[in-house]
Amino acid sequence: MKKQTGKKKVIRSISILTLLVIGICFLFIPLFKNLKFGLDLQGGFEVLYRASSIDGSKMTSEKLNATYKTLSKRIDSLGVSEPEIILEGNDKIRVKLAGVTNPEEARSQLSTVATLSFRDTDDNLLMSSDVLKAGGAKISQDSAGNPAVLLSVKDKDKFYEVTNKVKDYEDNMLVIWLDYNPLSDQFENEKNICGTSESNCLSAATVSQGFASDVIIQGNFTEDEVSNLVDLINSGSLPSKLTEISSNTVGASFGDNTLQKTLIAGIIGILCIMALLIFLYRFAGILSSISMMIYTFLVFLVFWVVGGVLTLPGIAALVLGIGMAVDSNVITFARIKEELYKGKSLPLAFQEGSKSSFSAILDSNLTTFLVAVIMFIFGESSIKGFATMLMITVLVTMFTMVFLTRILMKLFVKTHYFDDKTKAFIRVAKEDIPNVAKDEKPKKLPFSQVNFLKHSKWFSLFSCIVIIVGAIFLGTRGFHLGIDYQSGTEITIATEQKITKKDLKEDLKELKLTPTSIDILEEESTIRVSKALGGNQVKEVNSYFEEKYDAKVNIGVVSNIVKKELVKNAILAVLVALVGIIAYVSVRFKFSYAISGVVALVHDVFMIMALFAIFHLEVSSMFIAALLAIIGYSINNSIVTFDRIRENLDKADEKKMTREKLDEICNKSIQEVFTRTIYTTVTTLIPVIALMILGSREIFTFNIAMLFGLVVGTYSSIYITTSIFLWIERKSIGKPKKQKRVYTDEYEEKKVKGINC
Repeated sequence: MKKQTGKKKVIRSISILTLLVIGICFLFIPLFKNLKFGLDLQGGFEVLYRASSIDGSKMTSEKLNATYKTLSKRIDSLGVSEPEIILEGNDKIRVKLAGVTNPEEARSQLSTVATLSFRDTDDNLLMSSDVLKAGGAKISQDSAGNPAVLLSVKDKDKFYEVTNKVKDYEDNMLVIWLDYNPLSDQFENEKNICGTSESNCLSAATVSQGFASDVIIQGNFTEDEVSNLVDLINSGSLPSKLTEISSNTVGASFGDNTLQKTLIAGIIGILCIMALLIFLYRFAGILSSISMMIYTFLVFLVFWVVGGVLTLPGIAALVLGIGMAVDSNVITFARIKEELYKGKSLPLAFQEGSKSSFSAILDSNLTTFLVAVIMFIFGESSIKGFATMLMITVLVTMFTMVFLTRILMKLFVKTHYFDDKTKAFIRVAKEDIPNVAKDEKPKKLPFSQVNFLKHSKWFSLFSCIVIIVGAIFLGTRGFHLGIDYQSGTEITIATEQKITKKDLKEDLKELKLTPTSIDILEEESTIRVSKALGGNQVKEVNSYFEEKYDAKVNIGVVSNIVKKELVKNAILAVLVALVGIIAYVSVRFKFSYAISGVVALVHDVFMIMALFAIFHLEVSSMFIAALLAIIGYSINNSIVTFDRIRENLDKADEKKMTREKLDEICNKSIQEVFTRTIYTTVTTLIPVIALMILGSREIFTFNIAMLFGLVVGTYSSIYITTSIFLWIERKSIGKPKKQKRVYTDEYEEKKVKGINC
């Protein structure tokens, strides 16, 4: 009867879960469609400007914010639905226009300064537009009732001071210019056409006395001309000018193709992980897969709520996050199985396993979150998108893959239906559970006979050889730097026509460009030139290849200024990440754990850099994102090992500790977490390999770096980290511990009386 009741509860719970999964599937489609996609997934235009004052004064945050507002108004007129305008540092503005259909028009409208200036008849600057109210231009009429523009004055003291001086000039005229160009604009040449559409000179008025009232610009304007002039002034009356220092133009079809490839790769990767979980953990794997579906849905939901823009690096972070999130379940399942192997019942094993696994899960996720925060602070645009998604995945992981999975498992454990079906529940055969009443010995865990520490020196030797060979390649050939760290222009051409290097060299000769490299791939060809192309040149190159080869063209431009800042930020981000991890691990564990963990991380960084130097793979900003992600992932692995070493050391008698005993405890700890480490690495590798094979070329560098990093990070967390920890801890064995001095009441009494103690 009891079994029958349990079976009914299981069926009811499964029915509820089935309805939940169906509901998520139905909700997921409209949610995904309502997400904002970045220009790398739907095409568009991105540009980074450096803002500077037109009068040579220092650029202030007020002027930068004013420029920000102006760009917002200009973008509104372009009809872009989801623009991004990001202030970077003290003088840079990044504009992303996903889905824009005419990048050339967008560039022209954004980069046009559209700034008013007040000058004398000798073209000397008297006042810039900062004396006017922002957005203060209005449609008005002159004394004769003709259309005119009314300008509202903000700094009336300055305006009075200037006009009071002008009244005493021999040629006492105040000339108003729009986008004055010192090379082509001169009042002497344009005074007869000032106020017409043929000139940038808007108005020239005689000043007979100083005044501080609003200004009327009058001329032979039509109503439409006045309306356009008001819009232009309101969107451009700024005390700053914009200099383009990098840009990226992605064709719409180029972006659509990238999105499709990445999604297919991501879905295949997730399905493979689910299949593996179900194979390894049976019913618990099904529950974990359901949690993973909910996890994916919630990540997109949170991303949509915060108004995030989904980019290619963001999807890479999500797929990577799924692989890492499964680790939370793998740790819990491994602990539950250990308790079952000790002879405990399923309910008790679930309770103890869930409790003992929490600290490792918490610490590993918090270190990953810390690295993501550092990425967000120091990274540029694409890295920030990756970091944002990574932070969201960590937070959602703690909810779904920890609490939700446990709630689902508890729901079924409480039915007692699986008490004698542990093989179906979590793949632990009944015969492997010892009978405690009969004093049967616990089942030995997998790899319990392997001496991992014995092989540490061979892995250390292998790492040394790779790093030395990498250093030789680096010294003789250098890194294969991407456009981000090399500066210049990268042109990617996707076409069905066959193109040879000779064809492209002739094309570049016609375009008067000198290539630094030309790579011909099966679907795409990539050209690099050392020169950072300007807006008109980008338009010319884009049109040339589109027309000649019917190609999808992607053009990225990076100036030397951006290159230097990216290099500086990359080095700083890696150093800060290492320092942050030392601080966190020192607080949560102790300093010897932190030092051994960080030395292993430095080892991982050097190994990945060495492998990239040996295979001459491209080093780009996404390589730095992968490097930081590996730092978070590798310390994640190390912390799980640290957690088990700390737990086993706490059980040991410290007074009887010897070097041999310490080695034994550390080796035992590795044995206990080794299965979990392999499973986690495999579940993370699956989506990475799927993205490498099926995904977009734009994140290939990221995926190959992750592939190297996952393999290197796995064996360094087992062999390198533990070896360094042992080397540090062995030195303290046998040394007397510093005793804290205990002050008794008698001592305090003597101290008060001045007696020497």
